[in-house]
Amino acid sequence: MPKLTFRGGVHPKDQKEPTRYKSIRELEVPEVLVFPLSQHIGAPAKPLVKKGDRVLKGMKIADNEAYVSAPVHSSVSGEVIAVEPRPVPSGQEVMSIVVKNDFAEEYDPNVQPLDYTSLSPDDIPAVVREAGVVGMGGATFPTHVKLSPPPGKTIDTVIVNGAECEPYLTSDHRVMLETPDEVILGLKIILYRFGIDNGHIAIEDNKPDAIDLLSGLCAKEKGLKVDVLKKKYPQGGEKQLIYAVTRRKVPLGGLPADVGVVVVNVDTCTAIARRFMYGTPLTRRIVTVAGGCIADPCNYRVRIGTPVDFILEKAGGFTEEPKKIVMGGPMMGPPQFRLDVPIIKGTSAILCLTEKEAEVPEEGPCLRCGKCVDHCPMNLMPLYLADFARRGDIDSCEKYKITACIECGCCSYTCPAKRQLVQSIRVGKQETMAQIKKRQEAAKA
Repeated sequence: MPKLTFRGGVHPKDQKEPTRYKSIRELEVPEVLVFPLSQHIGAPAKPLVKKGDRVLKGMKIADNEAYVSAPVHSSVSGEVIAVEPRPVPSGQEVMSIVVKNDFAEEYDPNVQPLDYTSLSPDDIPAVVREAGVVGMGGATFPTHVKLSPPPGKTIDTVIVNGAECEPYLTSDHRVMLETPDEVILGLKIILYRFGIDNGHIAIEDNKPDAIDLLSGLCAKEKGLKVDVLKKKYPQGGEKQLIYAVTRRKVPLGGLPADVGVVVVNVDTCTAIARRFMYGTPLTRRIVTVAGGCIADPCNYRVRIGTPVDFILEKAGGFTEEPKKIVMGGPMMGPPQFRLDVPIIKGTSAILCLTEKEAEVPEEGPCLRCGKCVDHCPMNLMPLYLADFARRGDIDSCEKYKITACIECGCCSYTCPAKRQLVQSIRVGKQETMAQIKKRQEAAKA
């Protein structure tokens, strides 16, 4: 079977061995959970409960009528003890609902299974939205929006992203091994929504057990197949994955729907499946806990809202003081400065890195070797973009397409001079997007 890939990218060390073969564990539930009202791209949800209210497991506690938004559900039954700003993994403070767990595990009566074939395909996005499902690979884009492409956009292909290309992460791998039926059902529901039978599960070649298992199961289903990807970062990026599987190129500034494709994460698929199988909204996710400082690296099934420090305690705590703690993968995940932040829908991992693992080499002068250009998966020129950003030359940033950068960090990783290119580009990208927005608003005035 040929291994599919894309141009550019890098080959960081896997670092997956400590958790690759460890089954998912059910984590204990804490006494107090925090539910941020912005766990997705789009408008923050608004609270539907107040201090003193009793909530039930699976109950919708926040929502927003905005189209690009997603509701928030309680993952436990208990009492609302606060509605106030709380810190989140991004480093910001976000309005949150704080619930004291009563450990009764009493479900909301609205949590009921549903046969998706009893619905019209056009009804599927509304059910997915009501369940609060978002992209669980880290992007947290509301899934119902993906399932509702703009008029004139015809979807003919659905790809389940099982690449999991970032080092350390194994949560998606374990999901594919332990709940493959849920992955396949979630894919079938999405295909039903579009009335097509062209579904792909794309998996990197460093997961041969998942490839074999899902290939056997897909062979029993019409229109499903497994695609084997070459192990390379960022193979899990939407544009890179679409090109590897279909050879279609998403246009600059475009979306997967522009080339007839929808991409969903493995755990997003299981969230959709569980809504129909059991009636449960998105209230839990699988989280890899790893890094050289962790006493007992593992994959946990965690309730949304669980504090990070509670999880680390259950994982045996630290063997040494971590130099850096990252939420998500080491290439793109945000560093953490406090441990009282909660697990949110997009949290794939908690990485506690030793001084050696987190070492940042001293920067040298640019050698003009072109390696950052060769390895950029978006065909950009990172050395120039970083220079423009550092000089505040936003016009040049825009001219050289800085907004197309996916902030994967390949440029910094491959730079022999150890220049922190992606950090400069990230700042320049934000300033460029702000300039574009200001210009658009001025044109409307």
